[in-house]
Amino acid sequence: MAHTKAIGSTKLGRDSISKRLGVKLQDGQKVAVGQIIIRQRGTKYTPGINVLRADDDTLFAGKNGTVKFSTKMKTHFDGSRKRATVVAVIA
Repeated sequence: MAHTKAIGSTKLGRDSISKRLGVKLQDGQKVAVGQIIIRQRGTKYTPGINVLRADDDTLFAGKNGTVKFSTKMKTHFDGSRKRATVVAVIA
């Protein structure tokens, strides 16, 4: 016995909507308190000075100022090192 009708039915068409993740403000741009700088899943970018992290790992400004991106070496628990991008707001 067939489980689908003779006409045929597709199993496609269930694409999810995009989440609009990514960098919203670039290096050197002005930012206001509470304004979103980066939307991300996980901590690809880490918060620096005057930047706060929300429950969904979104980074937003804690003070008025200018966005500044920099890199630093981060040491893991097993001793391995990885380059991390730090986002800060310079007042």
